[in-house]
Amino acid sequence: MKFTPIDINNWNRIEYFEHYHKNIPCTYSMTVKLDITEINSKNKNLYSTLLFCLTQIINRHQEFRTCFNSEGTLGFFDEMIPSYTVFNPETETFTSLWTSGTQDYDTFYQAYKKDVATFGKNQGLIGKPDMPENVFNVSMIPWASFDAFNLNLQKGYDYLLPIFTFGKYYKENDKYWLPLSIQVHHAVCDGFHTCRLINELQEMLKA
Repeated sequence: MKFTPIDINNWNRIEYFEHYHKNIPCTYSMTVKLDITEINSKNKNLYSTLLFCLTQIINRHQEFRTCFNSEGTLGFFDEMIPSYTVFNPETETFTSLWTSGTQDYDTFYQAYKKDVATFGKNQGLIGKPDMPENVFNVSMIPWASFDAFNLNLQKGYDYLLPIFTFGKYYKENDKYWLPLSIQVHHAVCDGFHTCRLINELQEMLKA
């Protein structure tokens, strides 16, 4: 895991960062519907596939890896890995796991299955210990579909990494659709960047 500080004096985004982080602090969310028909037809594990595809795309683009590190330095990680929620029906709460090894899907899926089996029933907010700093957050809400979803973060104006929330999928016109809400910070991510991620994710899910 490498963290590279940003040289703000030579950063082409500094004007936007200053505006949306200091002058007019601004986060925003978008909710879209993803076509997951191809995944269903192959009977692939949905959650692990979504996590893997998201991770591949985030690691393509610096804007989704830009953040303040634990020392308060602005920069970006060379690689991000997913931190994702797993529901415990006995306690009706969730725990957060994280899985590395995202170079190829088969490797990731085996690591994901092992993590869920080993830590998925642990109680508490963090189910798998020693969570690294270079994680992005993903949640799954499989009990209801939604047209919009928004997170209200008290300290959200200093949190620069994206947050993803998936909902319940449904069938319509012989296709399966899955809602996805994406919350980002405008200081590091414009509408163009979010839409590019959405389009790349949709293409990957159809492959």
